[in-house]
Amino acid sequence: MTSFNKELTLRDTAIEGLLIFDFPVHGDNRGWFKENWQRNKMTSMGLPDFGPVQNNMSFNATAGTTRGLHAEPWDKFVSVGTGRVFGAWCDLREGSPTFGAVVTQEITPDVGVYVPRGVANGFQALEDNTLYTYLVNDHWSPNAHYANVNLDMIDWPLPITEISDKDKNHPALIDASPLPSRKVLITGAAGQLGTALRAVFPTAEFVGREELDITGPLDRPWKQYSAIINAAAYTAVDKAEDDGRAAAWAINAQAVANLATVARENNLTLVHISSDYVFDGTANGEYTEDAPLSPLSVYGQTKAAGDIAASTAPRHYVVRTSWVIGEGNNFVRTMKSLDERGIKPSVVDDQIGRLSFTEDIAAGIKHLLDTQAPFGTYNLSNSGAPASWADIARMIFRNPEDVTGVSTAEYFVDKQGAAPRPLNSRLDLSKLSAAGFTAPDWRDRLADYLKEL
Repeated sequence: MTSFNKELTLRDTAIEGLLIFDFPVHGDNRGWFKENWQRNKMTSMGLPDFGPVQNNMSFNATAGTTRGLHAEPWDKFVSVGTGRVFGAWCDLREGSPTFGAVVTQEITPDVGVYVPRGVANGFQALEDNTLYTYLVNDHWSPNAHYANVNLDMIDWPLPITEISDKDKNHPALIDASPLPSRKVLITGAAGQLGTALRAVFPTAEFVGREELDITGPLDRPWKQYSAIINAAAYTAVDKAEDDGRAAAWAINAQAVANLATVARENNLTLVHISSDYVFDGTANGEYTEDAPLSPLSVYGQTKAAGDIAASTAPRHYVVRTSWVIGEGNNFVRTMKSLDERGIKPSVVDDQIGRLSFTEDIAAGIKHLLDTQAPFGTYNLSNSGAPASWADIARMIFRNPEDVTGVSTAEYFVDKQGAAPRPLNSRLDLSKLSAAGFTAPDWRDRLADYLKEL
């Protein structure tokens, strides 16, 4: 036997993501040899690094045996060990631009086909004693979502000799249920950012600690997700210095390490929300994404550890933000309440930064995911000239003179157990801008926010 092909080649098809490989098969008087799955070569050619976890084989005793068409919630790579099959595929992915498209291909030992999640797969044995084999990147589960379509839509080359009763009764394409897309999982569902994320990710799965404790073992059908957005955080900055220290480390650091492991093992994208508190605030200018981490407080230390943990996931976005304003308790609401009650506060005037409104953080995260921006860390706050907390308070009060500016040292002089704060929280936004996203000026957002209040 001689080689069927001299080199590994790749062909696209009429179904988006369905790929056909032609293998070199090396033969001699003993038989033949081929590399049926070679990760480095095949991914360099365009095959997704789909991470197979199981190898299945289907032995077909007689020619004409026909199976399918089944769409499962995992990717697979099909080939044959002996004999020949006529393969057929139909796109059943919800929202796919090639939904309903059909591709057929004879599969011999020198042909392999990558079948993406949600594309229905079927085949007919063209010879007796055919061994059909396939790699999959998830284990079968009775609770997973499956989709099927009738075999009659395919013009099979041989009369059907063997077929299961179940396969006979699959619906026609017009009645077939599409396989839903992979979901986005969002932690911290009840927080300010979690609330804002609901508007831009309406089909995502939102979980709080009751539904998923990310500080412990994470048992979930992870292959059914495309991304995890971690909006969960321990944010009691002062409490973290004392009796909240363990909780802060568990939620802001260990939990992120757990999620990064899940993302790494299941080829998911991890989006993790970071903070300006990872810096000590002594820089002269704005902090870029690659500035050295130098937290002042326990809270800042835990957030810095979370950043490092998140970056161990190959597909990650660390979204660093500051001075977050959204639904729930926050600085703007507090100042508004003080003004309404006639209370004239002292507000620090030496901490400088920008407000970050949760609706814009959420929009920025969606932009990164939708555009598949290069993975890494991105500063994300509203744009505009930086200001102090006292400046912002004066914009909220009806009489700006009711706000007295004080230094951070003066403000915390009598407050036992207060965590140190960075004085400079200015974040350089040029990297995010180069990726195509710029949030509105924080002053405009503040004006709109006050009108809503």
